[in-house]
Amino acid sequence: MEFKDYYQILGVKEDADLKEIKKAYRKLALKLHPDMQPDSNSDEEFKELVEAYEVLKDPQRRAEYDELKKYGATSHDNFQPPPGWQSNNDFNGAHTGGDFSDFFNSVFGGGFNQGPRSHQADDFSGFSNHGQDAEIEVPVFLEDLFSEAPKTIQFSVPSLENGQIKHVNKTLKVKIPVGVVDSERIRLKGQGGKGKGQGRDGDLYLHIRLVPHPLFDVEGHNLVLTVPVLPWEAALGCKVEVPTLTGKISLNIKPNSQTGQKLRVKGKGLKMKTGVGDMIAVLKIVIPNTSSDEDNVLWQQLAELKHDDPRSQWSKENG
Repeated sequence: MEFKDYYQILGVKEDADLKEIKKAYRKLALKLHPDMQPDSNSDEEFKELVEAYEVLKDPQRRAEYDELKKYGATSHDNFQPPPGWQSNNDFNGAHTGGDFSDFFNSVFGGGFNQGPRSHQADDFSGFSNHGQDAEIEVPVFLEDLFSEAPKTIQFSVPSLENGQIKHVNKTLKVKIPVGVVDSERIRLKGQGGKGKGQGRDGDLYLHIRLVPHPLFDVEGHNLVLTVPVLPWEAALGCKVEVPTLTGKISLNIKPNSQTGQKLRVKGKGLKMKTGVGDMIAVLKIVIPNTSSDEDNVLWQQLAELKHDDPRSQWSKENG
């Protein structure tokens, strides 16, 4: 099994803070996200990027990964977790599916790809009647929330065979309910482990995990989009074309707009059980990276004009 160097995948140093990790993820996601490059073959690269981000943004997972990285630093092509390794992030009975690599599943997902595991029957008293429940994480793109197409998930469930517990791989097509939010738990009745005798089958619980989008942050059912604007656009006002999950729209920037100002666009957020959330456009004034001599003359002319001191409040507070 190949060891995954998540720091290398994200292009950050091992001591990078969360802000650096998020910035690196967004930069690469803009390049690799299927919504950004619909005709490219970057799906696998993007899945690997998401996997790296999911581990390094979570303090507990990252700490566990750092320990494993020391252990597996010299065995990248033939890595196996240390004997007795058990992640504290693992769900009870959970086994993640094909959206993650063998490495992730073996380390954080309970060992889905390590082959069947067996236990003595008396270790699982639940098999005396009904089947064992199972729980899995299901990565969901924001775009998937607008699609009615079913999503294919892969997982494993415990099964009692000849007095021993073994894990059986299963594949299901499920429709993501309208209005789900990140970390929501969905029950699929009877899709867990097989019951013993006349006992009912266990249930499967899906933990929805919204895949971080390169452009949008999620707040409940609202989407938050940072909109870069040039200084003169903010000063004079303008119309800018901005993306949404359902297509581009024209956004009206009023004169004298400020960095951090929020504009609400009704009905351009995520679907709810009744209605649709909003999109919050947050303005960010940016200075061009390069400027000509003529540009510098204009900036100097602006500097010589009379204007309010944006730092005048400091002297009042300190006076």
